[in-house]
Amino acid sequence: MRILVNKPQTNLIDPSELLRPEPKFAEKDIGTFRDFSVNPDDPIRERVRLTYVDMHTNQTVDFVKGKYEKWCGFNTFKSTMKNALIRLNELVDESDPDVDIPNIVHAFQTAERIRQDYPNDDWFHLTGLIHDAGKVMAFYDEPQWCVVGDTFLVGADWAPSIVYRDISFENNPDGKNPKYNTKYGMYQPNCGLDNLLISWGHDEYLYRMLKHNKAKLPEQALKMIRFHSFYPWHTGNDYGHFMTEKDQRETKNWVLIFNQYDLYTKSSNIPDIEALWPYYEGLIEKYIPGELEW
Repeated sequence: MRILVNKPQTNLIDPSELLRPEPKFAEKDIGTFRDFSVNPDDPIRERVRLTYVDMHTNQTVDFVKGKYEKWCGFNTFKSTMKNALIRLNELVDESDPDVDIPNIVHAFQTAERIRQDYPNDDWFHLTGLIHDAGKVMAFYDEPQWCVVGDTFLVGADWAPSIVYRDISFENNPDGKNPKYNTKYGMYQPNCGLDNLLISWGHDEYLYRMLKHNKAKLPEQALKMIRFHSFYPWHTGNDYGHFMTEKDQRETKNWVLIFNQYDLYTKSSNIPDIEALWPYYEGLIEKYIPGELEW
């Protein structure tokens, strides 16, 4: 099993440039990705803004703990990974300013671009395919604001780089709670990424579901899945005072590698999903076989 951090980093992105890739990597003008500007006249921009306002108003420490209790019993439904992914054909991510297409299309776009660049790392291909599978929570009475979008730390000061930071937290009660509204809040310095309570979403849910079902994916794949939406950390470079050396050196590197494929493969080019299924069904059988508990 090859560790991706050992591959030459010719395509890695400088986080100070907001993960912008070399021009040949992106399918569209790289300056147009992740445009969260406010524009009430643009229905997609307004949909995105409202999703984040709801998220930042309602995602509190108590709320997140409640979602752990609800979802981490893994007794909501049973499904193979393929059938769960097929459900994403019915889901358009309300937090995404870049595309307005079903999430399963993005899943195959991500996986196929990874497969092109890392042909021998089949676990990485599968990671690209399934990374958003936790969004199936949206079909079980969860609003999208606690399923999709960038995640952020709860229980301490809200980081400066959080999307819509200055216009969306004013009604979140944790901001008035002295246990939570300081630099360290309820945490200790350098306590480590794994000990932070992050806003609830599809990342943490899928990570824990895979662990519960004893998926055979390597640890770096699980880290990519768990933290790929944690933009204030991996892109905004916030929360450094909570990190260990391993968080910053290894985990962040894996997540940044994955982020190139998650973000910059979004385009209007639709993969031939039916033709690709046999290959990915083989990977599902290898790494995450059978009916899973969700």
